[in-house]
Amino acid sequence: MKVLIIGGTGFLGYHAAQVLLEHHHEITVVGLPPSPPDGLFPPKVSVIICDIARLIDSELTDLMRGHNAIVFAAGVDDRTTPKKPAYPFFFKHNVESVRRVFSLARQAGVKRGVVLGSYFAYFHRLWPELELRRRHPYIRSRVEQAAAAIEAGGEAMEICIIELPYIFGSMPGRVPLWKPLINYVLSPFPLFYPAGGTTCVTVQQVARAICGAVERGRAGVRYSIGGENLTWVQLLGRISTLAGKSKKVITLPNGVVKVGAWLLRLIHTFEGRESGLEPVSFIDLQTRNTFIDLEDVRLELGYAIEDLDSALMDTLEACRLSS
Repeated sequence: MKVLIIGGTGFLGYHAAQVLLEHHHEITVVGLPPSPPDGLFPPKVSVIICDIARLIDSELTDLMRGHNAIVFAAGVDDRTTPKKPAYPFFFKHNVESVRRVFSLARQAGVKRGVVLGSYFAYFHRLWPELELRRRHPYIRSRVEQAAAAIEAGGEAMEICIIELPYIFGSMPGRVPLWKPLINYVLSPFPLFYPAGGTTCVTVQQVARAICGAVERGRAGVRYSIGGENLTWVQLLGRISTLAGKSKKVITLPNGVVKVGAWLLRLIHTFEGRESGLEPVSFIDLQTRNTFIDLEDVRLELGYAIEDLDSALMDTLEACRLSS
């Protein structure tokens, strides 16, 4: 198949391109300036540097024409704290952009699509009592992004969603988003962290899940993927051990964590900004075990059980090299 990866010069797009090449697909990646370093991608990968938001519809349609599948690996994540109100910002980048891309992809004759979303959308469905969509602009945008993509593709396209948890690994020339956490683990201070836990996954598992979704993902299905379920104590403890620190992780009471979240919200208010994850109510989610069933989706999309420690070490080393 001819596969177009939008956001393909980023962390996930880079690894997805390698795996798709292994499966003998023809790959074109589209990314924002600046151009990636020479040699980052194999010669077989076509690299297009542009902002698709600046392309008129006919230009974007022409760019997608001739491809069998599109992977949407662009958009914005919850690290961005835009001016208040936050939702229009997340709507523009996560919902509006996806709706436009897949509406035009359908017109261009593309038959398959994969959207990289967030596992927060899974917990929106699992725990309705937390009102995640109403409380958090970022989560709302991810829930609506999936619906918009599937609706835009209509019956002419098979579009599925991959809901991603916390991802570990590295790529050449890119500082991992985990650098603040790694710096904290490497610091001389004791490790304090909230209760709860998360699903973790390696970037190679994500890349292979993307390939599986391109090849055989079912239309309209939301795949929540993962590699290992860990409490925060287990995750930070493992990172500290790999870093040669072997620190004990002390669990903070939820009340103390909420005070910190309230102070963060107050800072954002004074600055005229709003987080995509409302800090105080997000604690109700962060301090739960946000675990998923790891086996069923893994078997369907065909990614293997992999060594999380190896991905954690890659993350550690990339953060150290960037210091």
